[in-house]
Amino acid sequence: MIKVKRVYDEPLEEDGLRILVDRLWPRGISKKDAKVDLWINEVAPSTDLRKWFNHEDPKWQEFRKKYFLELKERKEEIKQLIELKGEEDITLLFSAKNEEHNNAVALKEYLEEVG
Repeated sequence: MIKVKRVYDEPLEEDGLRILVDRLWPRGISKKDAKVDLWINEVAPSTDLRKWFNHEDPKWQEFRKKYFLELKERKEEIKQLIELKGEEDITLLFSAKNEEHNNAVALKEYLEEVG
């Protein structure tokens, strides 16, 4: 099972393997407090795409399309995530304030489609 959660939310045992999927380390939280098991920043959107999207809801559908195209080029990282989700529950961690429209939500959707 894949879950999605803000890295700032309290870590819970039922999170399973906690994987940060942001390109940059989140501001204001230490590695100890974040309790991140794995950081796969290669699956984050490119800097240009992230800046263009800027978590603006009207751009969500176009962001997803562009991001999915980028993810197709990251075969090894996607394979790794699919294998991990087959072994145990995983939680994709993100730092964005927008909990509905962010890269982790889109990545979860992508992983469920391809894996």
